[in-house]
Amino acid sequence: MAKRTKRDLPTKTCATCGRDFAWRKKWARDWDQVRYCSQRCRRAAVQARWSVRMK
Repeated sequence: MAKRTKRDLPTKTCATCGRDFAWRKKWARDWDQVRYCSQRCRRAAVQARWSVRMK
């Protein structure tokens, strides 16, 4: 079995920062639900939603 290169992995665009990010083994189970490239982007999205609600 040939080893896959990073270029061959599926990618998505982060909902917060707009950067492309590649599939990771830890996301194998949840790849369809993954929306953010990092915890920092996830926190930023949550904070943005809360700041809109509080206004």
